[in-house]
Amino acid sequence: MLTLVFVLTGCGTGTVDSSSTGLWDRYIVYYFGEAIKALSFGNAGIGIILFTIIIRIILMPLMHYQTKSMRKTQDLQPKLKALQEKYASKDAETARKLQEEQQRLYSEHGVNPVSGCLPLLVQMPIMMALWQAISRIPELTQGTFLWLELGKIDPTYILPILAAIFTFISTKLTSMGQVEVQGSMKAMNYIMPAMILFMGVKLASGLSLYWVISNGFQVLQTLLINNPFKIRREREAVEQKQRDIEKALQKANRPKKKK
Repeated sequence: MLTLVFVLTGCGTGTVDSSSTGLWDRYIVYYFGEAIKALSFGNAGIGIILFTIIIRIILMPLMHYQTKSMRKTQDLQPKLKALQEKYASKDAETARKLQEEQQRLYSEHGVNPVSGCLPLLVQMPIMMALWQAISRIPELTQGTFLWLELGKIDPTYILPILAAIFTFISTKLTSMGQVEVQGSMKAMNYIMPAMILFMGVKLASGLSLYWVISNGFQVLQTLLINNPFKIRREREAVEQKQRDIEKALQKANRPKKKK
């Protein structure tokens, strides 16, 4: 993913306009900028907000697919851990059996373990192009919105703080919907907001505006299509049903007392 970002951006930091060359600058970043300007209605900040929302809406089916795939994979974690314990030996034959059993489990439940990552390959170039358009097209970097000069840092730090808060809420909601939260995911709940805050206070406020709208939209989207509170209630209901079945079986198998 990092390689893809590096290749797409080409380390470009110069101005992008109609005379720019290269597929990325001339035909992607430039036209993203033109779309933002067309939606600006005289204010570049409004254009950034509307274009970010439109992009997020377009990506919603992919995000929905991704979250469904991630949820299915998470639901299989207890069974996958049981397999790993069963085939704990490190020899080649046991490792082969473990892989076969994992693939069989994925197949039975219709899960592709890598499918949850595929939408990111589509999202990342779009998000990077939007980011580059905001930071490299003069009409956008020189625009104003409310108290902001979009090409300069937010002097009040309000947008970077909001962006960090929305990022934290988004990652926290995602982790809440998982069966088991790994240590790396717990760390990301704090690392990502800290990174957004750090970059927000150093970079142009137009980028902070993009992060606020994008991450705020992500929070709403998560609550709508992958609500962790609903997921938890559903899992608790399934677990309670299983416990009730086990109790009923235990009761049925108890020897009846003779009168």
